[in-house]
Amino acid sequence: MSEGERQPASCRWKTYAATAAGVTVAAALGSWAVAPDTRWYRSLSKPPWQPPAPAFGVVWTPLYASVAWAGGRALLAARPQERGALAASLGANLAVNTAWNWMFFRMRSTKAGLVGSALLDVSNAELIARTAKADRTAALALVPYATWCGFATFLNADLVRRNMR
Repeated sequence: MSEGERQPASCRWKTYAATAAGVTVAAALGSWAVAPDTRWYRSLSKPPWQPPAPAFGVVWTPLYASVAWAGGRALLAARPQERGALAASLGANLAVNTAWNWMFFRMRSTKAGLVGSALLDVSNAELIARTAKADRTAALALVPYATWCGFATFLNADLVRRNMR
């Protein structure tokens, strides 16, 4: 029986509710900054391989759900002395995830967005490594999220290259 399964049901529920709330707040704050209909964004030269705008919402919804689930599962499985660091890692990751939208869309800066995206990739690697120490299944559930973020970094880098001004 895992550490998480030994937790009372109310503790498990609260843990998953907390990670879901954190992810929901990050997603809401991040989406608030997204502005693909601005003149600035429409004026950017984009690669032909960039997914259409509606694809981003379709992709992010299950990815955010997997982050919430994996975060809850890992926190429940983690040894008590490791939970605080794991929670901080998850919180920092969500903060960087949210910040990218503000750096790219609100600052209207492909370069700032690329910095934010690279930081998110580093944060994803750290989060997956820390999560794997607590629960391998939870860490594997984070791989699609990290993969999509890596794709976004390549896309952002191409936007920087195409729009040097």
